[in-house]
Amino acid sequence: MILDEVIADIKPIDADIMRQAAERQDQLTKPPGSLGRLEELSIRLAGIFVTERPSVRRKTVIVAAGDHGVTAQNVTGYPQEVTSQMVLNFLAGGAAINVIAQTTGVDLVIVDAGVGSPLPPHPNLRVIGKGRPTRDISRWPAMSRNNAETTVMAGVQLAIEAAESGAHVLGTGDMGIGNTTPSSAITSAITGQPLRETTGRGTGRTDDELNRKIAVVQRALAVNNPDPTDGLDVLAKVGGYEIGVLAGVMLGGAFARRPVVLDGFISGAAALIAHTLCPTASDYMIAAHQSAESGHRVVLSHLGLRPLLDLDMRLGEGTGAALAMPIIEAAAACLSDMATFEEASVSNRPPEPDSPCDS
Repeated sequence: MILDEVIADIKPIDADIMRQAAERQDQLTKPPGSLGRLEELSIRLAGIFVTERPSVRRKTVIVAAGDHGVTAQNVTGYPQEVTSQMVLNFLAGGAAINVIAQTTGVDLVIVDAGVGSPLPPHPNLRVIGKGRPTRDISRWPAMSRNNAETTVMAGVQLAIEAAESGAHVLGTGDMGIGNTTPSSAITSAITGQPLRETTGRGTGRTDDELNRKIAVVQRALAVNNPDPTDGLDVLAKVGGYEIGVLAGVMLGGAFARRPVVLDGFISGAAALIAHTLCPTASDYMIAAHQSAESGHRVVLSHLGLRPLLDLDMRLGEGTGAALAMPIIEAAAACLSDMATFEEASVSNRPPEPDSPCDS
């Protein structure tokens, strides 16, 4: 299978089933609309799964890690080796995503998409890009176009594999020191919004450091001139390997007819890549939360997505996605498992009388 074939086989969510699901919602034992956005979400899930009674039980977050040559430009306060150290922490079960995933019943897939420091073999580590951080995007393209496509396809395969293993819903998470810089570049390139709106403080930059970071992103866009209509071109020129994997997960999830829960800003940048490659894939995306990173608002606005949560989080790792998944599970269960008025022998509200104009 090649990327073009995957994209060609991504179908819109089923509008007829969504209408049936909406009709069922109106018959459930509650006032219409009283479950608010859970109702809207459940109807989308029905369209994704092509059933008016969707079920979400198995939940999986795919966490992709990669390093970035642009850290040489002092765009982050942490050393690059933290990426590999945090991957080991994920594998040992000691990170925030591990704790939240265990609490919410979410399975984790940890991926080395391009970590620069050597990682020892581990049975729970999927290795896609061993020892290959991106090049410094302020001087060169991040990667070749061929590597960009290969990385996206690796993410597609991870999503399909997770779906075939029983995951009903997929989530995206990231780890990569310096990865808010390429994410800002991607966001500006694709949305056309100014760098001041797409570039945030990341791991806590001062005003002077933020200005330096903006200048680096500006230089990256000037040097590489990515084509905003070509997702692979943007990824190859100013992206990251973990971002490419996550974009592939989104495409693969849509291909497999699974909802894909987006984490924060880095996942949002990956979603812009996926949307540019296949706009229909956005039908399958659910925004978990509103990141504290300023560029994330630009991303969600461009994609037309409304986040489920707003907790001032900006950690990444898939933490927001894992937190949102039980809400998605509950939305599906309410639509599928609640009794209708007829089934429960509960009196429904009588229909409104016809107005004089109707007689």
